[in-house]
Amino acid sequence: MVIELTSDLIAQLQAHAAAAHPQECCGLLLGQGGKIIEAQPASNVHQRPQTHFEIDPQALVDAHRAQRQGGPDIIGYYHSHPDGPAKPSQTDAAMASGDGRVWAIIGANGQLRLWQDNPGGFEERPHTVA
Repeated sequence: MVIELTSDLIAQLQAHAAAAHPQECCGLLLGQGGKIIEAQPASNVHQRPQTHFEIDPQALVDAHRAQRQGGPDIIGYYHSHPDGPAKPSQTDAAMASGDGRVWAIIGANGQLRLWQDNPGGFEERPHTVA
């Protein structure tokens, strides 16, 4: 699956990562099918936000409620690795559920890479910029 997103959306994710540094930023990816149309920033409520992320549960509840009321689907999640590469860490792999959702990871250099959380582990997904 090739994932589609806009250059403005990529810039928004990179800006969120830069503003949160040295902590990890996080949020939700909303859209339909393989198209991400919105990134919804969320608070990182993890006790160690410099090296871990946990999306504020209320943000998840609100997004699920909006989806049930006809809003965009929750396609996945995003977070940053302030001092690391844009690939899943061992912690990310341990947290993954294998639900097929997309994880966007913004690395220390601002690079954005997309990964699909499949039952067998993360698989990198190509993307197009619309």
